[in-house]
Amino acid sequence: MDEKELKKEYAKLKRAAVELAGEVHDIVEDTLWVKYGELPRLSAKIVEAVTEAEAFKARHGL
Repeated sequence: MDEKELKKEYAKLKRAAVELAGEVHDIVEDTLWVKYGELPRLSAKIVEAVTEAEAFKARHGL
């Protein structure tokens, strides 16, 4: 992969984490008392997504 492709892939990984965070935001804003049980699962997925993005960044020197 060239640098442009690496940056594109890194952006994709970051976007996935942000989308998960958006789900948490939506729950907190709109449906906390109904969907609060989903927060631990989503939080774990956010940690996993950020960890994956940061590892990719470190591996490729971005």
